[in-house]
Amino acid sequence: MAVSLDQAVIQIIISTIIIGPVLWLSGRALVGKQKAKFTDGLWIAALGTIIGQIFSYFFYGVLATIIMIIVWLALIKKFFDCGWLKALLVAIVAIVIFFIIAFILALIGFAALTSFLPSAP
Repeated sequence: MAVSLDQAVIQIIISTIIIGPVLWLSGRALVGKQKAKFTDGLWIAALGTIIGQIFSYFFYGVLATIIMIIVWLALIKKFFDCGWLKALLVAIVAIVIFFIIAFILALIGFAALTSFLPSAP
């Protein structure tokens, strides 16, 4: 699946903006603020996205998924200076934090949407 350069750059920027802070929050909670810097979360998100795009060009399916899980865990392990199990825990907590934030934003969106809809008499 070929992706144009413009699409790839936009995907890297958006995923870095969305995933980076979530990884930072998770890393800060689990490995401490000395090891988990905000820029580390941004680097993990950017490099993970770039490497993911490269691997998705050559591999697909279950093999690509396994490779990408290992790559993301290795990036978390390296940047947050922790072990493999702690990196796995950071990733799981980041996923949970992401879903909580997405749920809260969805509730806010639904509340805003209902305020614009006309009410029935």
